Amino acid sequence: MTRFRSTTALAALVAVAGLAAGLAGAAPAVAEEAAPVSWSVTPADASGPDGRVAVEHEIDPAASVDDQFAVRNLGAEEVTFRLAAADGFTNDNGRFDILPSDQESVDSGTWITLPESVTVAPGGTAVVPFTITVPEDAQPGDHAAGITASILSTQQADGTGVGVESRVGFRVMTRVAGELAPAFSVQDVHADYRLSWNPLRPGSIDVVFDVANEGNARLAVAGVLTVAGRSIAFPAEGETPQEILPGESRTISLTVPRVWPLFAFPGEIALAPTVIDANGEPADAVPAEVAPSSTDVLVWAVPWPQLLVVAGLALLVLALLWRRGRSKRRIEALLTEAREEGRRSMAGVGQG
Repeated sequence: MTRFRSTTALAALVAVAGLAAGLAGAAPAVAEEAAPVSWSVTPADASGPDGRVAVEHEIDPAASVDDQFAVRNLGAEEVTFRLAAADGFTNDNGRFDILPSDQESVDSGTWITLPESVTVAPGGTAVVPFTITVPEDAQPGDHAAGITASILSTQQADGTGVGVESRVGFRVMTRVAGELAPAFSVQDVHADYRLSWNPLRPGSIDVVFDVANEGNARLAVAGVLTVAGRSIAFPAEGETPQEILPGESRTISLTVPRVWPLFAFPGEIALAPTVIDANGEPADAVPAEVAPSSTDVLVWAVPWPQLLVVAGLALLVLALLWRRGRSKRRIEALLTEAREEGRRSMAGVGQG
């Protein structure tokens, strides 16, 4: 029996079949061939790779655009690569990916026409033409797809043949001309205080929320969390803003360290997404703006360790006061008894 699985690497990377791990970001596949197969796939012009890492086009409905990509065979044997296009999405790791070959595309992955395969000599490069044709009824806005070149290999696992489809490719973004209507919402906000049970140490605040892209344009998300007198910007300095495709959402997790519990902290999540243009950059020329928004946050931070310490001290004081009162009453009882005994003794002497 043979089972199949697929691995994909996009953004014009190199894949190696026959190695336990590929180059950085590549999709490795362990194969039965004597010689490993390695290849790269990049956007190109007629002469070869042209420096692009993705294809970006703005196209009118019912119009088409011709483009090209290069498949380079880095191995020592001639290889026939299967070529395919499919709808794109962002995976759980925040990376762009495309649908596996056993799932049917329904959007811009179906707009791409290209050959079914290409054969490349060892060390050679083949330039492959493709066409993007936008349907007449396509909705305006951004549509994500990808083009891949793949091979199939087989490995044995516990006596079972496992088919591995290794795919390498690049992103194809199509912006259908028309009115852009960017929109977003903040959903599923969870704010928790992470308590330190050491009463001499502060805790931290964790805030997790989803940002959903409800419009038709790609958004780069940035903002600021303000809580407990602190401001945490996201993305952090040096990080790239998270990109959210139309119809997708992204989970953002933020931590505010070293916060002493003071029962409750009101706060705010301020978001200011930016529309990304057809080149993948924040666009001043895009005739659509996204109004910033804010969402209130309330974090309960009950100082249980400190309260337990206070309660323990209070009990200790009460115990000391009780013992002191008990000792005082005992002393008073002994003094009263001694006085009574003295009176009785004096009365006996007088009678004698």
